Amino acid sequence: MTTAHALRRLRDSLSLSDRMPLVFLGHGSPMNAIEDSEYSRAWSELGQTLPSPKAILVVSAHWMTRGTTLVDVSAAPRTIYDFYGFPDALYNQQYPAAGNPELAREVVSLLQSHHAKEDDTWGLDHGAWTVLKFLYPGADVPVFQISIDMTRDLAYQLEIGKALSDLRDRGVLILGSGNVVHNLRAMRMGGKPQDFALEFDTLFADRMTDRDFGALSNTEKLGPLLRMAHPSVDHYLPALTIAGASDPTDELTFMTDSIDLGSVSMRSFVFHQA
Repeated sequence: MTTAHALRRLRDSLSLSDRMPLVFLGHGSPMNAIEDSEYSRAWSELGQTLPSPKAILVVSAHWMTRGTTLVDVSAAPRTIYDFYGFPDALYNQQYPAAGNPELAREVVSLLQSHHAKEDDTWGLDHGAWTVLKFLYPGADVPVFQISIDMTRDLAYQLEIGKALSDLRDRGVLILGSGNVVHNLRAMRMGGKPQDFALEFDTLFADRMTDRDFGALSNTEKLGPLLRMAHPSVDHYLPALTIAGASDPTDELTFMTDSIDLGSVSMRSFVFHQA
């Protein structure tokens, strides 16, 4: 199914439900924030399809912590430029959305058993703002991030998603941002997709369609293929957060399912009520 077709079907489905969808976006290169690409166009179209949430909670691959899950409670999250060597135009980008300190502190309580703590120093890293600027270009929806505890196993991130899932009924959009395959060492500029990237991306899509989240969080069974797809799992974990927050009655829509630069999957997906 093409992205355009998927978005048309998604638009029809979202109009029938008050429950907020769940979104995972493969964000890829920061340059997508300033370039007219198939990905930025798809994000813009998705933004026109999604309902307007009361707030956005972002789980980004680029906020990693150890031994705790931090929740940004700042009132005005700063735009973070956590990359190097890019054009000045990228560093001039701003996403001046307000935070939501009250809701963020509620999330700290929701995740108390997951060692959650408040933080007021982070803001919005490029996993967040480079896609939010297309989804909600007016920056008129409050947004805050939570971090990923890198000391925990893959299944832990499913638990985080489950703990957050009730927020969907309160008008909160939970947005994951990472990549289903992310191996920068194996990139091929303009080259064809690496075999391991295609294999893992296909495996992920099949297991996600079957709702076999256990298989997607089993490091031992995923074996060497996981290590090839993700030398570090930081870009994989937000996809598991979104899976964990889903409901068995949700429908699943994939979009932008191509491999960029040979070894970066740009696959994105939305869980939504029919």
